[in-house]
Amino acid sequence: MHNQRMASRPIGVLMLILALASSSPAPAQTTRRSQRVRMDQVQVASPSGKVRLTLLPNAERLTFTVTLDQTPVLDPSTIVMRVDGYDLSAGVVLGQIETYEIDERYPWYGARSTAVNRCRGTRVSLRHDLSFIDYVLEIRAFDDGVAFRHIIPGPEGASRTADEYTTFVIPAGSTVWHHDLGGHYEAAYDQDDVSDVRPGEWAGPPLTFKLSEDAGYGSITEANLVNYSGMALEADGRRGWVTGLGHRQPLNYPYELRYGRDEAKRLAQPASLTGTITTPWRVILVAPDLNTLVNSTLVPNLCPSPDPRYFPQGLETPWIKPGRAVWRYLDGGDRSLEGMKAFSRWAGQLGFEYHVIEGFWSRWSDAQIAELVEYSRQQGVGLWFWRHTNQVRTPEAQEAFFKQLHDLGVVGAKLDFLDHEAKEVVDLYERLLRTAAKHQVLVNFHGANKPTGRARTWPNELTREAVRGMESSSLRQRARHETVLPFTRYLAGHADYTACHFGDRRADTTWTHQIASLAVFAGPLLTVAAHPQTILENPAVDLIRSIPAVWDETIVLPDSRIGELAAFARRTGDTWFLAIMCGPRARTLRVPLSFLADGLYTASLATDNKNDDAAIVLQEKTVRADDTLVVDMSDGGGFIARFVRSVPPPP
Repeated sequence: MHNQRMASRPIGVLMLILALASSSPAPAQTTRRSQRVRMDQVQVASPSGKVRLTLLPNAERLTFTVTLDQTPVLDPSTIVMRVDGYDLSAGVVLGQIETYEIDERYPWYGARSTAVNRCRGTRVSLRHDLSFIDYVLEIRAFDDGVAFRHIIPGPEGASRTADEYTTFVIPAGSTVWHHDLGGHYEAAYDQDDVSDVRPGEWAGPPLTFKLSEDAGYGSITEANLVNYSGMALEADGRRGWVTGLGHRQPLNYPYELRYGRDEAKRLAQPASLTGTITTPWRVILVAPDLNTLVNSTLVPNLCPSPDPRYFPQGLETPWIKPGRAVWRYLDGGDRSLEGMKAFSRWAGQLGFEYHVIEGFWSRWSDAQIAELVEYSRQQGVGLWFWRHTNQVRTPEAQEAFFKQLHDLGVVGAKLDFLDHEAKEVVDLYERLLRTAAKHQVLVNFHGANKPTGRARTWPNELTREAVRGMESSSLRQRARHETVLPFTRYLAGHADYTACHFGDRRADTTWTHQIASLAVFAGPLLTVAAHPQTILENPAVDLIRSIPAVWDETIVLPDSRIGELAAFARRTGDTWFLAIMCGPRARTLRVPLSFLADGLYTASLATDNKNDDAAIVLQEKTVRADDTLVVDMSDGGGFIARFVRSVPPPP
């Protein structure tokens, strides 16, 4: 059939629905079909058919909705994609439609050890009828969300600029959790009815929202950010959140402090792009409950697999190792060479895999560094060294730094102070990760942008900050903050919160809450804020040292409430942990142990001391899957238990 402009005479509705198809486990399977059709409406349905993105027959511009079981998750929302001043989303001619299916599984360090990537997709060919620019709008629908991106071919070497003003309209009655950009991604979250958000407010994704009448949850973010500017969201005051690329975002304080306003002004222009423009995926996570939301791997699913040149065994390449780390910075300690040997020794005694060292390492000689590396290796501990990224901006500096770390036996680099989502900063992430991978060095980004799933492509990135963590000594409402994060920031991926502190920084939380945070704030590099000697002297040390950095399975319990309670059951091998962080108000829960397998388990329990929030109550008992635990928590309290199977079920 012939191409036809969307705004032409009425032609009757043709819905393109990507039907359910049989699936099978890994390896990945992709099937494609092409057709040329006339249509008023394009609908892309997830494999289960429950989640759908629909392109509406809008005479003025491309508009879409998202639904979950026919419940609106996004009301009609306009797509605005501009290239060199042309609004490519208004006045389009529809061309060929190509549909496809993806079904794969791959190893992952997240809420579970295996990511599932099942989706139905379509590539809609479009022509802008004013500029005659041909491009593709690609859409994918998963059972836990949808995503779309633009692919705009262009001549090699020709420079173009792109901008986006796509709006995501959240249904009336929804509650949103959002933070401003004053501290870039290091901020506390506000909770508002979506209709009460004022125009001009900015939010750093993920922007999580709960639909009215408990109809489900959504979260807006982006995936596969590469060769492009990062996305934040600006409220329009009409329940809409408008895409704002890095050049349009307000200047944040960390960047101004470190680089100045003149440098910020330089970055406040749309980036020049050459060749084909491929935008990041615009992602809307969709879930009936918090368990589905937390377990989503949709963001990394949208990123390429690891490059076998650097990672011949993918995530399982031997030098990619998750682990827990000690860190001197927040809880004091001698930072001399001998003092750092002591930290490595304590890390070994805890069974922790890593030791993160701040910038004072640069005052040591190579011989002293080699001495510390060897001493730490004898304790079973690898070292990470901090570096300001203004010292590794050029290819020559990057090559020299990562080669130095590799040659000295230092396993990781903590790279700080990026603080901007301009394309040139995004490009810097990629260059740093590539050069680090070349020299087999692990990476932790601080002063960073949100993750967008690129750790699938570059598994040497074990974590990044982009969170208001334990470093923020002024944060006093920590109980609320820490029960918001698992359902907001952590949906984008790993975060270096530097969890678990027993001193004043824990603010309005108890010791038990802090220990539970280690199991909730999981990540491939789990840096612990507390002084390692303090941990060794804690009565719960045996429980703490048994908490891993990554997990095989996660279940978010139904009592969880954003900002009020985060209750996680997590499995590593055959051992289960139950970790609960209470918000500012005390709670008593009845927790069925139905997540356990058959057989008897030895349960090691840590509960709040009602008379002292800087103390803990320990006990052991025998339990089975049909038991129920009664968990009584203080204001800002917590609970953590380990379940080790002692008697397997009869054969």
